[in-house]
Amino acid sequence: MNDTITVCGIVATEPRHLVTETGIAITSLRLASPSRRWDRQTSTWGNGPTNWYTVTAFRSLAANVNRSLSKGDRVLVTGRVRIRNWERDGRGGTSVEIDAEGIGHDLAWGISNWMRLPRHVTEANAAPGSSPRVDHETGEVHEDTPDAAHPPVDAAPDDTHPDDHQGADDSVAALLEPGADERPDHPVTLDAA
Repeated sequence: MNDTITVCGIVATEPRHLVTETGIAITSLRLASPSRRWDRQTSTWGNGPTNWYTVTAFRSLAANVNRSLSKGDRVLVTGRVRIRNWERDGRGGTSVEIDAEGIGHDLAWGISNWMRLPRHVTEANAAPGSSPRVDHETGEVHEDTPDAAHPPVDAAPDDTHPDDHQGADDSVAALLEPGADERPDHPVTLDAA
């Protein structure tokens, strides 16, 4: 299926990041997309059902997501959607996965400090402290200061655009797919708007 979807939601888990043996960066996270509904009888907003998505980013997008997003961030995600049925230990369900083509902070909920990086960014050959980082509390840019939580990035050796590398093995995406027991059991609490 090559359907494209755009979802507004809340990062529900800390992004999980890995680099494969072949040097492909992959970051995965769970995204909660709650709905708000207007109740005409009480003239108040109420919480509706929450849709859950597994979002996977590849290559330079994966490295940037790993450095930029944290649990609780409100984001916009666009990408190719896949719907899969799964069964494990006698339990089953349906998962909705998005292979992300773009991810960004939802500016309806706050401000963001965007920084342009070299066009081809990867973690494969980064030198410690070779890239600036952003303090998420203050928005301040720190030059040449290593950050243990978010390793620095460097330019990739190839000269191709990230769109030229679309998709990845389903087996790689399966490495990041959370088990049924890792899926959040509780609803995401919404901030009152």
